[in-house]
Amino acid sequence: MVIVTDPANRPGLPEHPTHPIRYGEHVAEARRTGRPIVALESTIVSHGLPRPDNLRVAREIEATVREAGAVPATIGMVGGQLVVGLDDAQLTHLAGADGVTKLSVRDLAVAAATGADGATTVAATSAVAAAAGIGVFATGGLGGVHREAVQTFDESADLTTLARTPIAVVCAGVKSILDVGATLERLETLGVAVVGYRTRRFPGFFITDGGFDLDWSVDSPEQVAAVLAARTAQNVHHGGLIVANPLPVDEQLDPALHDRTLADGLALLARDGITGKAVTPFLLSHFHSATQGASLAVNVRIILNNARLAARIAAAAPPGADRTGAGPIGAGGPTGAGPGGTMPTVAG
Repeated sequence: MVIVTDPANRPGLPEHPTHPIRYGEHVAEARRTGRPIVALESTIVSHGLPRPDNLRVAREIEATVREAGAVPATIGMVGGQLVVGLDDAQLTHLAGADGVTKLSVRDLAVAAATGADGATTVAATSAVAAAAGIGVFATGGLGGVHREAVQTFDESADLTTLARTPIAVVCAGVKSILDVGATLERLETLGVAVVGYRTRRFPGFFITDGGFDLDWSVDSPEQVAAVLAARTAQNVHHGGLIVANPLPVDEQLDPALHDRTLADGLALLARDGITGKAVTPFLLSHFHSATQGASLAVNVRIILNNARLAARIAAAAPPGADRTGAGPIGAGGPTGAGPGGTMPTVAG
């Protein structure tokens, strides 16, 4: 038997294994009973927060989803197995393991074939969730167009993935370290709908107002669910819906501190010649140190706020609503079935 190995040279899998999506028991049960489900990313566990806060916050996010009436489905990869609905042991592993790979859509098959541990980005989580028939996803902030994109062409795969993925993403806009205006222009070009939740201004992640107007706003979880139902009924638009959910003004990072920290960080980038993929982690680290940890606390408030709203949206689908992959309002698949009507594989 021919064995492949992962980047850490650990024993891998047979030469031609199959790697279907596996469902955690709580998610498989929710699918069977038609309960609303909210997808969650795993990069916040492995890359987004420092240890040991990462595991504590991941558990808190899941608890928030449950309290708001839905079932959390944190998506990630453990030993090459893509899991929709990581259990606590798997969450703990990804939170503490070294060498966990950040996985975008393009990486999923390679990572599975090499037996890697991986955390899914917004793009990958959206794609996997939609494949699993889950129509609502909560994250902190969306990736976007980088400030130096004219020279580097650096643009997050989140944008193009959402152009072709039928999922509602609840987020606090994009981080202000990105080119927010260019990101909104790209979303328009790609046909990705953006609605503000109780606002006509696009949030700037750390700050409530990112400086740009929005064409549409919604006022309730039920109204978001109605938008998704209308999209399904029309069968015209099959891309994503961004629900831009700003923090309350009294919970945001102080705007003056934010603007000063951002300006200083951009000056440091220019001074040190930092470009490309190194820009985002550098600026986020700069925010953390310059705000004495305040940006991290805001980050946690953001994801909890978004998880709560996402759960309420997923739960707002009326009884008997279409919960298949074609009608993404919460849980997916017919009773007892996975995507395409096949029985789900339950993680154990």
